[in-house]
Amino acid sequence: MRIALFTETFIPKVDGIVTTLCQTVKQLECLGHKVLIFAPDGGFDRFEGSRIVGSKGHSLFFYPELHLSLPRASMRRAITEFQPDLIHVADPALLGIAGLYYGGGKNGGALQLPLVVSYHTDLPKYLHYYGMGFMEPWIWPILRQRHCRATLNLCTSVAMVEQLEQHGIGRLALWPGGVDGDRFQPGRRSPEMRARLTEGHPEDPLLLYVGRLSAEKEIERLKPILQALPQVRLALVGDGPHHKALQHHFAGLPVFMAGFLHGEELAGAYASSDIFVMPSRTETLGLVILEAMSSGLPVVAARDGGIPELIEDGASGYLFDDESQAIAAIQQLLLSPAIRQAIGLAARNQASLYGWKTATLQLVEHYRTACRLQHISLNSAHIQARPNLRSRAKKLIRRTSLFTVRKLLP
Repeated sequence: MRIALFTETFIPKVDGIVTTLCQTVKQLECLGHKVLIFAPDGGFDRFEGSRIVGSKGHSLFFYPELHLSLPRASMRRAITEFQPDLIHVADPALLGIAGLYYGGGKNGGALQLPLVVSYHTDLPKYLHYYGMGFMEPWIWPILRQRHCRATLNLCTSVAMVEQLEQHGIGRLALWPGGVDGDRFQPGRRSPEMRARLTEGHPEDPLLLYVGRLSAEKEIERLKPILQALPQVRLALVGDGPHHKALQHHFAGLPVFMAGFLHGEELAGAYASSDIFVMPSRTETLGLVILEAMSSGLPVVAARDGGIPELIEDGASGYLFDDESQAIAAIQQLLLSPAIRQAIGLAARNQASLYGWKTATLQLVEHYRTACRLQHISLNSAHIQARPNLRSRAKKLIRRTSLFTVRKLLP
């Protein structure tokens, strides 16, 4: 198959969406499929064997690491030259509007192509962490309008499938993420990495967090844990707009901010720690949790979003609703190396069920389903009954609302 992939975030940015898309593109190429990537310009024109069509991006004032791009009319030529079988848009915001315009809908969009839209970010919930929670009632109609245009909508967890369904979005299917079990495994443990993360105190218990340092991750919730367990150290791997605020928040506590780690260093960080902690309540799945579990690390995580689907509470990890439960779970793990080892082994076995090849084979089946559904939709369009006055009025409104987009994307 030939896939035109639109994404609002890609390399060199580091986050779960980028990891998912990079691993997916690699696997698609290994399976013999071709991918054309439309993304904000990150200084790269290729990823692996796939061409990147970059667009100039503009950073958000409250999240400068995130660059958003506007669609360009020249995208049409790139798509038609590539001749894709379908369009896949990940979290459509601005650039993704082009994908929505060229594919999907009853007639397959401007280029009559099937459209797959994947939901990776719980944007309505994110708004509450940036003082914009009042906008949630207005965000859902926008999301609904965009996702209802898709031939097929994909979610990374059952929780997100149910959430979108509750808000009137249909044609939903599950597409969970994966983990590289060869890279993330207990054998990557390194005395040098442990000494680095503990700032020269490798004998102390070490908690690990990996991810963006941003408001929606609620990393501040880890402070009461450190205060209740003064012998414990915390390493934060990652970076983001909340870096300085967290430095101030954890001042005087044994917290090491390691910045971004990649590849073997990141694998070593997981394997060299004692417990992984995830306080975020906005995870649509939680790829870093899978990486920690694959590394044989017990996970203590918030009972929210897609996280409970990865962890069997008390068997392959612990889930908590408040900080007191997290403290109790961490204490139990630290007091009993046998329990810690058993939980870590169960976590690795659980993570082994999630592989990128398996996830990508599932995605390809979703692509094929979308192609069949869109074909049926296109054929059905020719035998529809004559529209009444109300449907004609709706059609006129839709055409009017698309006027600006059509000017941008002829």
